[in-house]
Amino acid sequence: MSSSARRHFITHSASLAAACVVGTPAFAQSRVERLPLTKAPRLKPGDTIGLANPSSAIYERQPYELATETLTALGFKVREGANLRARHGHFAGTDAQRAADLNAMFADPTIHGILALTGGSGANRILPLLDYAALRRTPKVLAGFSDITALINAVHARTGLVTFHAPVGASEWNEFSVRHFRGVLMEAQAMTLRNPRDLGDLPAPKEDRITTLRPGIARGPLVGGNLAVLSSLAGSAYLPSFDGAILFFEEVNEFIYRVDRMLSTLKLSGALDRLAGVVLGAFTNCNPGESFGSLTLDEVFDDYFRPLNVPVYRGAMIGHIRRKFTVPVGLEAEIDAGAGTIRLLSPAVA
Repeated sequence: MSSSARRHFITHSASLAAACVVGTPAFAQSRVERLPLTKAPRLKPGDTIGLANPSSAIYERQPYELATETLTALGFKVREGANLRARHGHFAGTDAQRAADLNAMFADPTIHGILALTGGSGANRILPLLDYAALRRTPKVLAGFSDITALINAVHARTGLVTFHAPVGASEWNEFSVRHFRGVLMEAQAMTLRNPRDLGDLPAPKEDRITTLRPGIARGPLVGGNLAVLSSLAGSAYLPSFDGAILFFEEVNEFIYRVDRMLSTLKLSGALDRLAGVVLGAFTNCNPGESFGSLTLDEVFDDYFRPLNVPVYRGAMIGHIRRKFTVPVGLEAEIDAGAGTIRLLSPAVA
């Protein structure tokens, strides 16, 4: 090795070591441009909702019937995507079929909003097949959760459209979920998303508890969804900007060591270090599994989020749970980690 090469190696190694010592990623993910915000027209009774299935197939008839009956009861007309009931392996049709339904629904002026029928897996496969320029020209409500995290974040990142982490067609549409869906998407309310405080006959609440990891108030655009799906977008052009953002996320049926790995992916990409605040939703059936020892979820969250020195709270009604908020992806919001609230700073629809 020449003397100049040796000096370069030593200098580069020292830089890497310094980065590791202070906890800053040595190779941070490049910054993502944040596009001007676009809002879809609000949904109204009598509007037509397009049912699409960007992810996994459904093998029984009843979920289709229940989704249609539910949306009809909410005052909408319902139109199934041409490939809604297709199947390719465990997917709801080929990548081309699933993408074609979404592109067609955005292009159809008689369809006013698009709701995913279910989640599962596969939405990330269709992201390169969507016509983002056309989607931006015809903004519409796009909603779903779980695997639909890939779709709602990618569409927001590539178009600036506010999208929605909301119940899917096959969800349980209880009073709480319907009230938030209507408030955000139909009544254009700048809602404050707050867990109910129902003590029942208990001296202290047991369900839907809020835990404050670090108190404080923060403002920023909301980004997030399912942690596994979100972390799978790291390094791609489909992950929204985390600069000054409020990150919300949830998970289901994952061992704690896998939750840790997903958060590590976001940390190593540099995304977590640019946040204004964090909201942790439900972590349903996330446990240590049968491994020899494990950190607790509390310890994992402490490790990743306390050092950020931003407001963080846990327990928001977001995730694979019966009662769900409707959370606008891309909209400016204010969180109060002590109170456990997300306050939308403007209506999410026009």
